[in-house]
Amino acid sequence: MCVLRSYLRYQDQWVCARSMQCQHMQKVLQEMNIQLHQVLSDITGVSGLRIIEAILAGERDAKKLAALADRRVKASPSTIEKALKGDYRAEHLFVLKMAFELHDTYEKKIHLCDEQVIAEMAKLPTRVEAKEKPLPERKPGRPAIKDMVAGKDLREELYRWTGVDLTAIEGIGVLSAQVILSEIGTDMDRWRTEKHFTSWLGLCPDNRISGGKILSSHTRRVINPVADALRIAATTLERSKTALGAFYRRMKGKLGPAAAVTATAHKLARIIYRLLKHGENYVRQGMEDYEKKYRQRLLHNLQKTAATLGFELKQKQELAPCVS
Repeated sequence: MCVLRSYLRYQDQWVCARSMQCQHMQKVLQEMNIQLHQVLSDITGVSGLRIIEAILAGERDAKKLAALADRRVKASPSTIEKALKGDYRAEHLFVLKMAFELHDTYEKKIHLCDEQVIAEMAKLPTRVEAKEKPLPERKPGRPAIKDMVAGKDLREELYRWTGVDLTAIEGIGVLSAQVILSEIGTDMDRWRTEKHFTSWLGLCPDNRISGGKILSSHTRRVINPVADALRIAATTLERSKTALGAFYRRMKGKLGPAAAVTATAHKLARIIYRLLKHGENYVRQGMEDYEKKYRQRLLHNLQKTAATLGFELKQKQELAPCVS
């Protein structure tokens, strides 16, 4: 486990270095007045790298460069052509070439780290056999290609090692699950309860009490890769039509964006603890079911408050529609 953790932490440094070169390419393209980031969601994707490589090879015709974009790009060829009409100055092309070459170098280093990580994971003991407990189905709408790392289905490897499918949780992918498991392992007996686990992650309120009064309830500042991975996973749930997505949006309206991310990451940590502790499959809850239970809790609390004040709540009867 320690060896696997070392490989993944080292790989993270290469990922950060690659991201920096991506920012350099985007900046220099803007200085050249080439608005490639306006028509492509990722300039380091297949279309973006293909166009940048052609620019460095000497191609200046915007129409020919636009034709290199993949057919799945949503922007029209004419829009892409307009975005590629810029000022190709020598100093900017030099910076673009250096950043492009470094990005390619870092990409190869990351791939080598992936191969080393997969080889190390194969040495981990098997916790469950696929014949005895089959792997649950993939999340709806998620293609199988996204779970492939270095030619290996990482989802199957994680399931063999842990006995549970953490990728079934909304917001958790194979890479996030890999980082989380490499940091905490599969033995959850080191934390007596899920409250101890979330406290170790620094995701629960740290109440500072004086004279019976709570002075502050901010979370502790903890440097933990697992907490960072859970916070990133929480941000992806903003538009998710699931119970976790509805929870994030409700917390965002109530506490603000930053506190909503922490609250959702706290909820994800509790789910992960229960899955690893008890070895059960994750049961996905829909947004409608969550909203229904939330309304029932609100109604129960209102009835309880009214009862303490000597009142009784009655549901308002809807008026019958008028018939002409």
